Amino acid sequence: MSKKAEFTQVIQNGYTFKGGSIDLGAAMLEGEVMTNTLVKLPLRMFNRHGLIAGATGSGKTKTLQILAEQLSAKSVPSLLMDIKGDLSGIAVPAVSNAKIDDRHAKIGFPFAAGSSPVEFLSLSGEKGARLRATVSEFGPVLFSKMLGLNDTQSGVVAVLFKYCDDNNLPLLDLKDFKKTIQFLTGEGKDQIQGEYGLISTATVGSIMRKIVELEQQGADIFFGERSFDVADLCRLDESGKGVVSVVRLTDIQDRPKLFSTFMLQLLAEIYSTFPEEGDLEQPKLAIFIDEAHLVFDEASDALMDQIEAIIKLIRSKGVGIFFVTQNPADVPEAVLSQLGLKIQHSLRAFTAKDRKAIKLAAENYPETEFYDVDQLLTELGIGEALVTALNEKGIPTPLAHTMLRAPQSRMDVLTDDEINAIIKKSYLVRKYNEVIDRESAYEILSEKIDEFQKAEQQEELRKQKEKARSTSTRHQKSTLEQVISNPTTRQIGRTIARELTRGLLGVLGIKSTSRRR
Repeated sequence: MSKKAEFTQVIQNGYTFKGGSIDLGAAMLEGEVMTNTLVKLPLRMFNRHGLIAGATGSGKTKTLQILAEQLSAKSVPSLLMDIKGDLSGIAVPAVSNAKIDDRHAKIGFPFAAGSSPVEFLSLSGEKGARLRATVSEFGPVLFSKMLGLNDTQSGVVAVLFKYCDDNNLPLLDLKDFKKTIQFLTGEGKDQIQGEYGLISTATVGSIMRKIVELEQQGADIFFGERSFDVADLCRLDESGKGVVSVVRLTDIQDRPKLFSTFMLQLLAEIYSTFPEEGDLEQPKLAIFIDEAHLVFDEASDALMDQIEAIIKLIRSKGVGIFFVTQNPADVPEAVLSQLGLKIQHSLRAFTAKDRKAIKLAAENYPETEFYDVDQLLTELGIGEALVTALNEKGIPTPLAHTMLRAPQSRMDVLTDDEINAIIKKSYLVRKYNEVIDRESAYEILSEKIDEFQKAEQQEELRKQKEKARSTSTRHQKSTLEQVISNPTTRQIGRTIARELTRGLLGVLGIKSTSRRR
């Protein structure tokens, strides 16, 4: 058997599945496309997560687009993190050209243009349905890990959450959190110490600085109501296609803390609310995280532990997570080991460090007698990739140098008018862009603080009045005493008394003489 025949047999046996699958492209050997030797991905294994890696311009974003639109066609909704702003085109069909037709002729099936139903979401000022979450939904543990707090500081946060729960104080946004800290270290200090223990002002100061840091990255926009319901990510359109939710993140590239915070909360919310599903025939939701290094670069050790735990456990909820980044080394090993699907585009070797990274990346793939993986990684063309997945039994498929199919949707961004048209028809925009600012901890505690201050002012005013009254009484008494105790006054008093006495005695004397006469 020739090498090509042997290779074709290996690929066909390795990529034939009983259940549903999507066609990714055709296998290649020695630079030649093996027409009709299709590389497929089993839907059953899409909850085992994946990695799409490659240098800038190698085509990894278009691979993400291919996977999302093919999943949509199979009634699997997906969530896309659009950091660079070039994924909106999935909403409209592509226009075929000679290059696309030639590519598909080599692969073995004709090109068919198509689009997917799209919802635009936003964390900031971008157009789309607003993504929000309340501070209460984070909970004290996740909120503390997000801020990177130590055990002592986390304990204070736990006390704060407990106090708010016990006193029916809704913690909705960051101003609620800050107002609660202000109250518990000020007017409510005696109450909190009596019930929950002493809170150090130094600890509170450290927590407040972390909050300010988060606010500077725009997190005050993210926290609040109406809180986003993750069940809205699992919608199908009228024709049964999975809705592709595109989170527009072009204006937060320089705010990775906000991005990582959002991702962690989203994954935690999905894990806590989605029911246990086990191994489904196809996933309920696929999440694609573009520029994934932004999640990991800003994550503290505690945050990384949380992410790793969620990645390991969330597959039982029927959810697959796919990281898109330039180099596999951008993803921590503990997470990388959980990724069943790997699609590796070309890597560049400009330095000795780059060459070491390529050798390390090559070790992530199954051994093969058909490729020199180290060398091939630097020779892959645009729209080509090394692919390995898990088959339906959970065994890695043979490594396949693959010519990828072209996206059926537009490989470019939408115009403002096209985006506005989608936004205008959006159910989620109408649902989540309503501004809600109901009474919460901020308003309730502000009122309490005002009452404390008014009571203090009234008490101070009462004390001042009593002091003034006391001063006035003492002043009056002192004047009388001064008059009486004055020597001149005493002399005048004695003179008056003497003269009165004399007058009286004189009168008495005259009367006495008269009687004697």
